[in-house]
Amino acid sequence: MFQYKIHPSFKLNGKSYSKVELVVLANSYCDSFYDYEQECGQFLSKWLDEKDTLEVQTSGTTGKPKIIKINKLAMINSAIATGKFLQLLAGNSAMCCLPVKYIAGKMMLVRALVLGLEIDLVEPKSNPLEYNFKNYDFVAMVPLQVENSLQKLNQIKQLIIGGAKVNQVLENQLKTTSCQVYESYSMTETVTHIALKKIGEKVFTVLPNVFIATDERGCLVIDAPQLNSVKIVTNDMVDILSEKQFIWKGRIDNVINSGGIKLFPEQIEEKLINSIASRFFIAGIADARLGEKVVLIVEGDEFALPETIFETLDKYEKPKSVYFLPTFLQTETGKIKRKEILKSINKKEQP
Repeated sequence: MFQYKIHPSFKLNGKSYSKVELVVLANSYCDSFYDYEQECGQFLSKWLDEKDTLEVQTSGTTGKPKIIKINKLAMINSAIATGKFLQLLAGNSAMCCLPVKYIAGKMMLVRALVLGLEIDLVEPKSNPLEYNFKNYDFVAMVPLQVENSLQKLNQIKQLIIGGAKVNQVLENQLKTTSCQVYESYSMTETVTHIALKKIGEKVFTVLPNVFIATDERGCLVIDAPQLNSVKIVTNDMVDILSEKQFIWKGRIDNVINSGGIKLFPEQIEEKLINSIASRFFIAGIADARLGEKVVLIVEGDEFALPETIFETLDKYEKPKSVYFLPTFLQTETGKIKRKEILKSINKKEQP
């Protein structure tokens, strides 16, 4: 039976709550006109009940979205680990601008409840600071929100970015901000992030009580007993530097084997990010001679690419074909659905 006392310093939108008062608030949110308040109310109602677990929906980046059960104690442990890593204190201010439908938004509320943060719940729109002039000690955003908030990041002391990889252009823009910015390595199964790295650095550092290794494929294996009772085998290829640090190389299911040469699309994309204004990604499609050939897929109307665009790439990295698609399929959290897009391209390529 789950029972948890709300931290005495916890505040939501400037007001303190007892458990009974928070239940009443949750019920009122469930009847709200706004979807984001409804999602918050539904989550708080389930968090405050006596069940040990709650159901969470995955984002569906690499497959169909699914519902998984997460232990509430694991969420508390995750909140404590983040608090230790970032040295968050009771009374620190925070903002939840992520959909509470997903684990990242849920965990912002849990961190506030567990650590005693004073959190503001705001609509999870693309520019959450647009009409907000408050200063915050701690905020989590997805890359699109960060891109639209660059001029106002001085209002935030510590920012974590998740949901999608931070591209090189955004990373360069963030290097000059006074805000301490971290990119996260996270997944629903590990109750959001298990590692963080400062923007501008390559090395991720794992949170307390998280242990890492690699399998025979070179993919990351996560042992976080306080977050998940089983070891999690990922499809992320990494270089482990120490028991606490690793460098992410790319997803094994994205790796292109072109004529026996293994290529990481994510590394090629970083070399092109300053040359292509539209959204794009690198992938491999079937080829009779090479096994797989490198292709570039660009979002938007077709346009002529400069001849010099691929000068920064090695011989094997240069795309053999370029495809233009009007719009990219994406998840609700803004991640590009690479596999589904590739399926549609492969169908066009078949005779």
